[in-house]
Amino acid sequence: MTAEDVLAELRELRAGDLPTHGGRTLAYVYDSGLSEVDELGAVAHALASSANGLDPTAFPSLLRMENDLVGTAARLLGGTAETVGSVTSGGTESCMLAVLAARDARPDVSSPTIVLPTTAHAAFHKAAHFFGVRAVPVPVDPVTFRAVPEAMAAAVDDSTVLVVASAPSYAHGVLDPVAEIAALLDGVRFHVDACIGGWVLPYLDGGPFGFDVPGVTSVSVDLHKYAYCPKGVSVLLHADAGLRRSQYFASADWPGYTMLNTTLQSTRSGGPLAAAWAVVRHVGDEGYAKLAAAAREAAVEIRAGVEALEGLRVLGDPVSTLLAFTVDADAGFDLFTVADEMRERGWYVQPQFAHESSPANLHLTVTAANRGSETEFLADLAASVEAARESGPVVVDPQVAEFVAALDPATLTPEQFAGLLAAAGLGGEAGLPTRMAEINALLATAPGPLRERLLLEFLGALYTAS
Repeated sequence: MTAEDVLAELRELRAGDLPTHGGRTLAYVYDSGLSEVDELGAVAHALASSANGLDPTAFPSLLRMENDLVGTAARLLGGTAETVGSVTSGGTESCMLAVLAARDARPDVSSPTIVLPTTAHAAFHKAAHFFGVRAVPVPVDPVTFRAVPEAMAAAVDDSTVLVVASAPSYAHGVLDPVAEIAALLDGVRFHVDACIGGWVLPYLDGGPFGFDVPGVTSVSVDLHKYAYCPKGVSVLLHADAGLRRSQYFASADWPGYTMLNTTLQSTRSGGPLAAAWAVVRHVGDEGYAKLAAAAREAAVEIRAGVEALEGLRVLGDPVSTLLAFTVDADAGFDLFTVADEMRERGWYVQPQFAHESSPANLHLTVTAANRGSETEFLADLAASVEAARESGPVVVDPQVAEFVAALDPATLTPEQFAGLLAAAGLGGEAGLPTRMAEINALLATAPGPLRERLLLEFLGALYTAS
């Protein structure tokens, strides 16, 4: 195929994706609304994409750019001259490295644990799974969804290698009481997951949550979120080099080069790093302050509009640019139907299933590009609520719900899972479903482990060779 034909096919494929610009996809993507930022990032990415971050002595430009980004992030998050860090591929890698560093710094602990609020990002459960660490989830306040400092401290024991808090949590956009938690810890490593808030809260005067809080030993912040850089770039900061040392890996136990890794990856393309470096230098502090203010103002206006709609309720007190809302129990309509109706009107809002005191809800990630379109969004939300009210609640057959709830994911065969996926509307060759309300309502009746397995089987069915 010619280059032109390949690109034409790529454009055709991309036409079926959610829009990444214009503020209509309120999850997964972050849009500054500044067209030159995307162009700059793309050009910078191309200039460095063939360079390899595996060896900084071979590509000193990447070393310089990484140090520049780490320094900028450290200054933003209350770091000192001792603060060090690493650029990673994303928030999950940053959080996993924080857990790995904490585990390997305590070889004296035979069965290490990490203490985290139940609202902490699932990346920490992934880290626990990968690195043989036991996660100790601590229930949050059932109304505010914030971590409870006394409960967090009470969960710490001699096996604890790391304590985690969120700034803010993804699900509800609320800020954990970082300073209060830190004050109750006695020398235990304390990681603040600021992946989604670290590049916006400092510009909103969100209060101390980084290294300006005594006791915080590491902070993660994603540049491909509210620094509006191309994916995927994150930074993991440590308060000093001694804390970072156990994150590194080295191996001379083979006949090749001595492998030295600062992150989970070996080969690392210089493209994302260069793109982030260029965007951060171009936008600058003044630019980020304006973008943060725009996103926050949009979030405040959208929150007020949501709360004005009968039957909807915002969860917790979101302090940044994320929020989640649910449906009152007696509202007479289904939340998942609202999501479908919004999709038909050109908006993507993210469904989240119930968990402990958090009911099923719709999550919104608001960016600077949403400023100015709040009225349109709220009008479409009102219309979607009305359409959902006319449709009525989604009803799952009680016998089907009882059957699903009784299933054991550990004993089901692949064939049985295929039958369940088909019954849920996720099987066969019909392609991706266009409406998800009935499917989500059925999945909501499934216990968490069964839902995990069902969706993993669905994911496996999607990823097949063409």
